[in-house]
Amino acid sequence: MKVNRKIIHIDENLCDGCGLCVPSCHEKAIQLVDTAAGKKARLVKEIYCDGLGDCLGACPAGAITIAERLAAPYDELATAEHIRASRKSQPGCPSAMMQSWKTGSEPDEPVSDQSCLQQWPIQLHLVPTEAPFFQGADLLVLADCAAVAYGALQSELVRNKAVVMACPKLDDTSPYLQKLAAIITNNQLKSITVVHMQVPCCKGIVTLVHQARNMVDIDVPLKRIEISIKGEKLAKVSVADSG
Repeated sequence: MKVNRKIIHIDENLCDGCGLCVPSCHEKAIQLVDTAAGKKARLVKEIYCDGLGDCLGACPAGAITIAERLAAPYDELATAEHIRASRKSQPGCPSAMMQSWKTGSEPDEPVSDQSCLQQWPIQLHLVPTEAPFFQGADLLVLADCAAVAYGALQSELVRNKAVVMACPKLDDTSPYLQKLAAIITNNQLKSITVVHMQVPCCKGIVTLVHQARNMVDIDVPLKRIEISIKGEKLAKVSVADSG
């Protein structure tokens, strides 16, 4: 039985598929779906939406509003079960809340202590493979020690790139190959740059990217940059082959 109540309305003509509304909905009532016009946010079920509108402020396109109309009543028990099921299938902590932004720095502007990062998350376990910040991007795959070791990382390497970070030695890397392959397959990347430390175990991240690119047989330009343990970018900056 439907009742007259407040519930969100998503204007698909305005929705650009950025996905920022998805983690902002505490009831997990919104998801991205594939449509003929691209990815769009959709209400999963009326019973999961409490009509409070926490998602409104997260939408940069203004595609979400609150409407008062006939709808199925909000079901708190069903929503709680839905949230539990969602948490089992995807990361639920704030570290996985997807965000993207512009730093305001033009490519030729000098940068000192300003971060050039334009997205969140960056950990390879947490990033969605079809996040909007990957689409048509130059991808930086960063071994995490290199982020501390190389002083010019922000202005020289992070600027204007989508970034993922991982440790090939200490992380559980078993999901990484499929995830990297999906990122390459789904996003029409312009290039991939792999940055790793000058230690044998760190080169595993280069191997993962090679294997992922070869798995999907997409010839995206790929290069690697090696950083010494003293934080120097070595002269050996090679364009990676497909082997």
